[in-house]
Amino acid sequence: MHAYVQIGLDGAKESDIYEALKALPEVKEVHILFGEWDVIAKLELPAPEALGTFVMEKIRSLPGVKLTSTMIIAK
Repeated sequence: MHAYVQIGLDGAKESDIYEALKALPEVKEVHILFGEWDVIAKLELPAPEALGTFVMEKIRSLPGVKLTSTMIIAK
């Protein structure tokens, strides 16, 4: 399954989060944004059940990540 995660930062450099996310094999794309969100990542996971665990343990645990918004891709 695929999903996008928008990431809001609090005191972290976008480039640090960008590099940390690029190093994860489940992350297929990462982009730095201008606007309400700072970074967006496209994920590829084996099943929807893995999504919550991945976001909580791999993304929200990164230093400086303040909040996330996850969107599951339907098509």
